Amino acid sequence: MKAARYTMKVTAQRTGLTAHVIRMWERRYEAVAPIRTSTGRRLYSDADLERLQLLRNATLNGHSISHVASLATEKLRQLLEDDQATMPILAPQRHQAPANPEPDIQRHLNNCLAAVEQLDAAALEDALARASVSMGQAAIMDYVLEPLMEKISESWRAGTLRIAHEHLATAVIRAFLGGLTRYTSTAHTAPAIIVTTPSGQMHELGALMAAATAAAEGWRVLYMGADMPAEEIALAAQQSAARVVALSIVYPADDLRLGDELHKLKAHLPNFTTILVGGRAAASYASVLNAVGALRINDMLGLRHQLELLRTRLLPHLSAPSEGELH
Repeated sequence: MKAARYTMKVTAQRTGLTAHVIRMWERRYEAVAPIRTSTGRRLYSDADLERLQLLRNATLNGHSISHVASLATEKLRQLLEDDQATMPILAPQRHQAPANPEPDIQRHLNNCLAAVEQLDAAALEDALARASVSMGQAAIMDYVLEPLMEKISESWRAGTLRIAHEHLATAVIRAFLGGLTRYTSTAHTAPAIIVTTPSGQMHELGALMAAATAAAEGWRVLYMGADMPAEEIALAAQQSAARVVALSIVYPADDLRLGDELHKLKAHLPNFTTILVGGRAAASYASVLNAVGALRINDMLGLRHQLELLRTRLLPHLSAPSEGELH
């Protein structure tokens, strides 16, 4: 009988890992070696799935992926058995949500900050991967990435971190978020969302977080990077029939040109397209946001809520199954 093979999407679902983490463990540590199709798609075996699940459990038990990835599968099984033997009281509660998650959240945040302070890109990648495995995508956005970016920004302004630290963190987080967005599968019939920063806004991490969040919520994301002129954003929205344009505004908070850009964007967008605006400096432009009818978003939790509302209110036909899906 032909051995079963699984796509990246199925593998991620069955192992509880994100596609980004699987790819990183595979690339950096050779944790598994999937076969490739003629078109380059990865296909994973049952043995690969078991190994990834064992590695996930080992990292949840506190082992570093760099230390356990090279272990043979049988050694991994033995390691987990030894862990369970030394933690008999805790073992039955392993899959329950912790009563007080704050210590775990703070630990992940501290690990990320320490890696940034030490200019250790590999350690930051590992810290983000561990947080992703432990917490899941939505929680890492809300409780690790958002406060991490704010801490880095505050430390940079205070002079305790230098430009080199900020640039290293930006590069690693950009790659992490890009992986989350790129390897999230969405239906071609899903509603489209344009995510970008307007002209003059060069900081794109907030936009990348919004893109990853929207993709996880089932939206078809067109990520356009930073510093996009209003005409180009509107053209992309028209061609893709985007229901939403999401903008991140971080710095500066007093750009006199931004008001004109937002008015121009509103004038050229289809009537059915909603403008969502978030970011640290968004509140500074409250009057112009109100004038163009934009909705202000405070955080990724707010973005998820607003996208759910828009999908329900504006696109009721998307939530109803088609005749073909009922059979």
